[in-house]
Amino acid sequence: MNPLLDFSGLPRFADIRTEHITPAVQQLLAENRKLIDGIREDTGTPDWENFVQPMTDANERLYRAWGQVSHLNAVVNTPELREAYNANLSLITQYYAELAQDQALFEKFKQLRNSKEFESLSSARKKIIENELRDFRLGGAELPPEKKERFLHIQEELSALGSRFNDNLLDATNKFALHVENADELAGIPDDVLQTAREIAEKDGLSGWKFTLHAPSYLPLMQYANNRGLREKMYRAYSTRASEIGTSETGTTAPLINGAANLDNAPLISKILQLRKEEAQLLGFDCYAEVSLATKMASTPKQVLDFLGELAARARPYAEQDLRELRQFAADKLQLKAVEAWDLAYLSEKLRLDRYAFSEQEVKQYFPETSVLPGMFRLVENLYGVVIAPVEAVDVQLWHPDAKLFNITDTGGNLIGRFYLDLYARPGKRGGGWMDDAISRRRSGSEGTGEHHIQAPVAYLTCNFSAPVRVDGQTRPALFTHDEVITLFHEFGHGLHHLLTQVEDLGVSGIHGVEWDAVELPSQFMENFCWEWEVLRDMTGRVDSLLQGRSLRETRPAPLPAPDGSANAVSAGRVDSLLQGSSLRETRPAPLPAPDSEHIPRELFDKMLAAKNFQSGLQMLRQIEFALFDMHLHSDFDPNGEKTAQQMLDEIREQVAVIIPPKFNRFPNSFSHIFGGGYAAGYYSYKWAEVLSADAYSLFEESSAGKVISPENGARFRNEILAVGGSRPALESFIAFRGREPKIDALLRHNGMAAA
Repeated sequence: MNPLLDFSGLPRFADIRTEHITPAVQQLLAENRKLIDGIREDTGTPDWENFVQPMTDANERLYRAWGQVSHLNAVVNTPELREAYNANLSLITQYYAELAQDQALFEKFKQLRNSKEFESLSSARKKIIENELRDFRLGGAELPPEKKERFLHIQEELSALGSRFNDNLLDATNKFALHVENADELAGIPDDVLQTAREIAEKDGLSGWKFTLHAPSYLPLMQYANNRGLREKMYRAYSTRASEIGTSETGTTAPLINGAANLDNAPLISKILQLRKEEAQLLGFDCYAEVSLATKMASTPKQVLDFLGELAARARPYAEQDLRELRQFAADKLQLKAVEAWDLAYLSEKLRLDRYAFSEQEVKQYFPETSVLPGMFRLVENLYGVVIAPVEAVDVQLWHPDAKLFNITDTGGNLIGRFYLDLYARPGKRGGGWMDDAISRRRSGSEGTGEHHIQAPVAYLTCNFSAPVRVDGQTRPALFTHDEVITLFHEFGHGLHHLLTQVEDLGVSGIHGVEWDAVELPSQFMENFCWEWEVLRDMTGRVDSLLQGRSLRETRPAPLPAPDGSANAVSAGRVDSLLQGSSLRETRPAPLPAPDSEHIPRELFDKMLAAKNFQSGLQMLRQIEFALFDMHLHSDFDPNGEKTAQQMLDEIREQVAVIIPPKFNRFPNSFSHIFGGGYAAGYYSYKWAEVLSADAYSLFEESSAGKVISPENGARFRNEILAVGGSRPALESFIAFRGREPKIDALLRHNGMAAA
């Protein structure tokens, strides 16, 4: 049996071969079209049981099968897999586009909406029907035939262009590597980073060290390398990925030659924007931003731009002060009068060390994966009354030795859901962090027979952290920076939104049906716990103490989020934000007991807390810059005019930014959130949802009595936010939890910008 057609349990990753993809897609599409033909021809009155449920069942099978292919394409990409993926992507896109334009199905949904049965449906099912009617309109169902055909072609082309954008970025990232043989050039770079670089070189049969543009290699080099020339070479390569500019190991930039320019994403950006504009106009909208906002909390581009403008006005004075301090420090302590883009992360780390007397590298020693994961799981168990345990790898098929599977159960042992973790960066894996759904919670069965089954949800949680390395003959657990811990919590927050839903109808279960500018609420909410002493004390242990006298049973400890790729989320790590502009038999060992001295010292934690808002003005302004660029591109930018997207970004930077990147910087060419993901005219969602998440977390702060881990508040958050999924508007869910509408105060306070 084709493993992609086996829906009896978890995906059979070890059995899936490239040659399975096309037959599975063809069979599922044929079955679905046959079913839809029958539904279309049925002259009876449509109801949930004879109309909505059969279509849901059929489309879920296709969604699950294609989801496995998409996941593999993202985490173990090969030329063969990519070819099969792209060949079938057009078929999948065509099917869904045709479905969204089907006039007969649209009429049946309208008939059901206006029937007496509609009034007897649950609120969740009513919302599904309302969402379907909205999506039919946004899918072109009301267009005349000739415009429907053009709309369909636009959807197919946009899908192919988005996939090509991501392929180019992955290939460009993999294409560059910097080989260094002189150890003197590497002063300042942490030992674990050097060890990984040496292992990469050895795998390629080289002496010395090999550095790549993958985050675990690139970011610490930019942050710690004393060699300014080395930092410049890496920055030039990173900031010109997938562009018309190529970077050599000497650090020089020049137009690409010899056919390598086929990785340039600029022509794709232009075409994507043109097609989105045309799509919007076909639907009767003025711009694509209006199309995007039709499914979000925010209602108009002006509302979003006003929101971002208010935040920018708040953040700019702090950003200007941050930059003045950085330049003054560079001049006074390092005799550096001209600060360049490749100096920012390095100088920031030096300034942090000088001001707060600790470094990221020092903190990292207290965040080994073998302590962080159990600690994070204990937090979630205490908050939500669940139990998290690893699944023996012999009982499950995985796509890579790095991947692992965990169960979430209630305290009685009843399965709630499962999640896969894949933590480490590697060639062939898309950058960044994200959560995606493998299987969604739903009730399956027949209302007529009364036989039902609740399908347990399953999530993919993916990150790109440094893998464990061997030091002095011992395998050292992966060490996380505090920013990476925050990313881990962020993606797990997305996962919990998917896994802890209690909704039993697929269209609004978990993250389904949630407004895109609210979907980041649970993920950003989880980030706040990374700044609590009671949490960090329980999830840290100095790695040297953990290794001493122990024989670690596993060489690849347990794993875990981008633009936001998919619901994809997105690590917005401090350094990354400054620079841009992503059959195993082991089990997770029991949490390692440690005396108090092995946990992170309170003194170090206090220093971290004091530095929490270090350069927060620069960070916030940078994210606002990205969001403004995205919203302006999709609202008042003319994609058919002479101005390019890069020029549009340059203008926004002149108005908003306090740090202007070099002219050769090609940030748009790697902005996969909006050109290869789901955040087009939606990148503002991160800040919009941060207002919600900060305000939600403030309830825990207000009622904590010194402790924020409150099972009572956790149960309230689970019941009013996580459990309801998309079954009601996000604002209603927030008010049900918080008792009022959201306020911006907590966001400003958390960022050290308390309202004046």
